[in-house]
Amino acid sequence: MLKAAYIHIPFCHHICHYCDFNKVFMARQPVEDYLLSLKKEMGISMKENPVPYFRSVFVGGGTPTALDERQLELLVESIHEILPYDQQTEYTFEANPGDLSKEKLRILKAAGVNRLSFGVQSFNDDLLKKIGRSHRAEDVFKSIHEAQDIGFENISVDLIYSLPGQTIEDFEATLKTALDLELVHYSGYSLIIEPKTVFYNLLNKGKLRLPGEDIEARMYEMLMDKMEARGLKQYEISNFAIPGFESYHNLTYWNNDEYFGFGAGAHSYVNGYRRSNYGPLKKYMDPLNEGNLPLMDNHLTTKSERMEEEMFLGLRKTEGVSIPRFTEKFQVNPEVLFVEEIKDLTARKLLVVDENHIKLTRNGRLLGNEVFQSFLGISND
Repeated sequence: MLKAAYIHIPFCHHICHYCDFNKVFMARQPVEDYLLSLKKEMGISMKENPVPYFRSVFVGGGTPTALDERQLELLVESIHEILPYDQQTEYTFEANPGDLSKEKLRILKAAGVNRLSFGVQSFNDDLLKKIGRSHRAEDVFKSIHEAQDIGFENISVDLIYSLPGQTIEDFEATLKTALDLELVHYSGYSLIIEPKTVFYNLLNKGKLRLPGEDIEARMYEMLMDKMEARGLKQYEISNFAIPGFESYHNLTYWNNDEYFGFGAGAHSYVNGYRRSNYGPLKKYMDPLNEGNLPLMDNHLTTKSERMEEEMFLGLRKTEGVSIPRFTEKFQVNPEVLFVEEIKDLTARKLLVVDENHIKLTRNGRLLGNEVFQSFLGISND
């Protein structure tokens, strides 16, 4: 059953050097018109596929907190009007440190938002400047403390490692600072150089010095060790939480459950269809002005695709892929369907199989993409 919704706000005051998400500079953009289009899309979707209750609403970007107070109120009023949620819903806003005024925090709190995810990336101001972030470490402390004062308890921060010029010692210092905040959830991602980004262009010109795979692996192992030492459970390759504060929204993706994606460039998984919206604002807004969904792609997944997705998404979770759930869902045991792949990966000590789960070993987490690739393009309908 559909219980999760993602809402995309593509506006940013600054564009980070590594970011390949659908985003635009906010200046001179039709922000209010976009928010009205977003409301139309949510309304059409709810008429076509009524949902009695959302377990998760996640507003991401871009930078949702780049909206001013009036625009933010317009957005949360639309969400409240169209999407059914209550106090038990995990209602998350992504936030940029420094963008959140006390008034914005009050607006979010009054709307029922109960989880904030801050894009921190590093506590080294020189590195923040180098990767194109507009905030500095002091902004993080200020934003988090103000959010806590207003009553937000479920706060997460994102960190990025293997940044240009970053040392192991620097990442260790960032980890210590982050953990000393004593938050309930942390995400740690290795830098990925994506096409059409500033870093991609610099790399192609030989002007980007990265730490390298060995240093990256050591940073990831440090991340896992430090989180565990502070009582944070690794429940997914890149995510750590105090038990009970795992992100339900993120688990929706990794459990291969269906979800709505609203906004320019957003992706959905609805009734077996993987859908994507047009990214450019005009192409997104024009169909909605005529009462149509702004779908760029609408692909009905095959059974083979769904089984492969169940494997490579589920293996991201520390608990792994549930054998009984997979068998019930697809009427075939994954140990039979993927017998050769599982045999090979367990022999290489990248996978382990117990009575109910197939999961990555610690070494498997270090080589996750290689493991996931093993399950693509091999099953047949």
